[in-house]
Amino acid sequence: MRVLIKNGYLIDPGNSREGRFDLLLDNGVVAEVAPSLDSVNADEVIDADGNWVMPGFIDLHVHFREPGYEYKETIATGAAAAAAGGYTTVCPMPNTNPVIDSAFMVEYLKLKAEKVSGIHIIPVGAVTKGQKGEELADIEGMAAAGALALSEDGRSVMDAALYREGMKAAKKAGLAVFAHCEDKSLAAGGVMNAGPAAKRLGLPGITNAVEDVIAARDILLAKETGVRLHLCHCSTRDSVEFVRMAKEEGLSVTGEVCPHHFAMCDEEITRDDGNFKMNPPLRSGKDMEALRQGLRDGIMDVISTDHAPHGEAEKNQSMAKAPFGIVGSETAFALTVTTLVKGGYLTPMQLVEKMSLNPARILGINAGNLAPGRPADLVIADPDREYVIDPSKFCSKGRNTPFAGRRVSGMVLRTIVGGVTVYCAEE
Repeated sequence: MRVLIKNGYLIDPGNSREGRFDLLLDNGVVAEVAPSLDSVNADEVIDADGNWVMPGFIDLHVHFREPGYEYKETIATGAAAAAAGGYTTVCPMPNTNPVIDSAFMVEYLKLKAEKVSGIHIIPVGAVTKGQKGEELADIEGMAAAGALALSEDGRSVMDAALYREGMKAAKKAGLAVFAHCEDKSLAAGGVMNAGPAAKRLGLPGITNAVEDVIAARDILLAKETGVRLHLCHCSTRDSVEFVRMAKEEGLSVTGEVCPHHFAMCDEEITRDDGNFKMNPPLRSGKDMEALRQGLRDGIMDVISTDHAPHGEAEKNQSMAKAPFGIVGSETAFALTVTTLVKGGYLTPMQLVEKMSLNPARILGINAGNLAPGRPADLVIADPDREYVIDPSKFCSKGRNTPFAGRRVSGMVLRTIVGGVTVYCAEE
């Protein structure tokens, strides 16, 4: 199958290439890239005139809920939502039931994904058995089965000595550690950021120290063990500072920011609504600005979604009772374009670095690059198409987002994996 993409505005930071180019996809790989390929024969021609053509996005942080919580999301619906958001590769976190903590569970998830998903799915294994924080999981076995990273996401390994041993095992197995930074003893039942909004709503707050204490600890443990450490869903200005300091010291530390943390702050929470509840919470305006600047300055490497669907009844209640988490796969690109690109923080090239190239490098996979011979995984999007976010149109089972009704710019038009279209927006 030969697919010719014509007249698109190519943004490919892996090859320092940006501008108007044609691309020929042949047998699942990029065959040619040139300013004009008019004489090429193809089975399908896609006119991308006026649209961005980019390497497929890579999400290091999603929750697809299967096995165990299929009423919230399945691998099939999660993959469909990811494809609709321009993602060609995603990494589901291990906090399922049972937990992804063994070679068997990694293989199960991969086999299930091959049957129901049109995108690439790379399972993330747990650090401890059952995510109980008591005994290390089969790290070597999960690596052999195809996991590329470990995480206790949803919680932190509070036993620092055990976590250090897990980091050593991860380094030996060639795995990265994706850190969820939360000191449960400091969280103390909080449900939103500690600040004026929490006081106004009469809800218990979560201070920045809940994240910052563990972020600092994990960086120090990474320094000692030499493991590749990736800080998930950073939300505070001190997390940005810690990542900056770690990089200046030459440590293998990277950080991600989620769109909800750079596109909204706690001052915008005007009512007690479970759809505003996430972990870490929406922070202050100063924290939000620090995250934007951290992305702009290259301190923060990745934009991930932390896509976390829940049932409608679970979220449509007080923040005191609702579970943490919002969906993000289908809104991430638009929120990034609207807030960061049109807001003057990122160039289009930097957007693709954060959403495709850098995640590929962290995972060590052959992706995020549209040079000839590379996999034909790409996304075509209109950065100027305006629309209103409507959760009823999501492919995900989850509708839990605080961005319902927000007008944004940036629509994913087509997602291609291995040269095959897996998502095409309705005209």
